[in-house]
Amino acid sequence: MAVFLVAVSLFMWVFPIEMNVLNSGYANLDALFILGPWVFLFLCPAVTMRLFAEENRTGTIELLLTKPLSDWQIILSKFLAGWFLTILTLLPTLIFYFSIHQLGSTPGNLDSGGTWGSYIGLLFLAGSYVAIGLFASSLTNNQIVSFILAVFLCFLVFIGLESASGVFSIDALETILIKLGINSHYLSMSRGVIDTRDVVYFISLIGTFILLTKTRLEARKW
Repeated sequence: MAVFLVAVSLFMWVFPIEMNVLNSGYANLDALFILGPWVFLFLCPAVTMRLFAEENRTGTIELLLTKPLSDWQIILSKFLAGWFLTILTLLPTLIFYFSIHQLGSTPGNLDSGGTWGSYIGLLFLAGSYVAIGLFASSLTNNQIVSFILAVFLCFLVFIGLESASGVFSIDALETILIKLGINSHYLSMSRGVIDTRDVVYFISLIGTFILLTKTRLEARKW
């Protein structure tokens, strides 16, 4: 959490680069929403890497599974805990929003619709990363392996599929790969338009990896 907040703060306010709010001369939070997905790419796997991997390593997973809890309750509680932690990480960045909103050359000269749309997109993106990280953690008893695997899967779903789409000359296949990736849906929400298709995509992605995690837990009983 500290790394996320420090990194974003340095790029937005300190480093003399184009993203720097003071140097750009524009009242917006674009730097936060450009950096956010990349920093979350490491933050969310770090949050989730121990959720099941450590349980598997120490053997406490067996004790947990004997409790009067369903697999769904165990998985969803761990998922919501990880997602809630990432939401707490984002809360301090609201200071940036209110600072730019009040300190612009014309107070309030800020695209609030686009900003809140980007925040919602970032929350859905974080939820997707957490679900992927939870699945990765269920595959191994080593938290470092879990972290590396989660980073790889998150990168693949975020930008990997979209990058791979350029290899194919078939337009339909290229469009499908782009739509399967997170980035196009995240950018769509960042424009301040909450499209039902984007919301359904994120919910489906989260649900898919939670279901895969449940399947992995059930495999221990086979």
